[in-house]
Amino acid sequence: MNAPHVSRRRLLIGLASGAGALALAGCDGLAQNAQVDSVLRQTEKLTLRGQRLLLGRQALAQEFSAADLSPVFRANGTQMPDSDHYARLLEHGFADWRLQVDGLVQRPQRLSLAELRGFASRTQITRHDCVEGWSAIGQWQGVPLSLVLDAAGLKPGARYVVFHCADELERTLDGSGRYYESIDLIDAYHPQTILAYGMNGKDLPVAHGAPLRLRVERQLGYKQAKYLMRIEVVDAYSGLWGGNGGYWEDRGYEWYAGI
Repeated sequence: MNAPHVSRRRLLIGLASGAGALALAGCDGLAQNAQVDSVLRQTEKLTLRGQRLLLGRQALAQEFSAADLSPVFRANGTQMPDSDHYARLLEHGFADWRLQVDGLVQRPQRLSLAELRGFASRTQITRHDCVEGWSAIGQWQGVPLSLVLDAAGLKPGARYVVFHCADELERTLDGSGRYYESIDLIDAYHPQTILAYGMNGKDLPVAHGAPLRLRVERQLGYKQAKYLMRIEVVDAYSGLWGGNGGYWEDRGYEWYAGI
């Protein structure tokens, strides 16, 4: 990886973690100032457009060899969902687990792990960059998200794909602690965007999101949603929980975390 690429990654990680820290810490005036928030959101849009203009929609994240695999790959975020339903699914080896695919689709789906493994698969060795400042290289195997979306068939007006997860980081009355993420259709149809059921040649471990997690390799680690339960295709994400398109985004992180 060349030096400018590394520097750019570090800059983006620093900006994302700084923005998140600002929001999570409160920082009263700035964090609650609608004008500042509007400026940050506009800057995010410029970043998204600029990156896609420079790199192209289909540009690939760097892939590595098996010799580059990290000896230890830390688990980010939740390592075991606080959910009785998830615990029951795990106890039975996820035999009863189904991935629900709905929203703006022509053919809603309920897919078992066996059915997902029946799709054409993709294996890739990529680098995971976390906003906490660490990185690791791992091998991921799964089904390209594009194939699942094509099986469901998108309806007119579809713009975003929302990933609903089993973990809830905060027990709140309105359910705002439920972990979720979203990406647009450009990233959803990127060849390296996969629903991963395997890691480093084995079934995906619980700590890393079993039975299924998202890998959207051109974005930072917090976009790689774990413990997937449902995929919802929508025309907008503003009506979901905090309205910013993801659990951490509702707490100050940028929606577009491209690297």
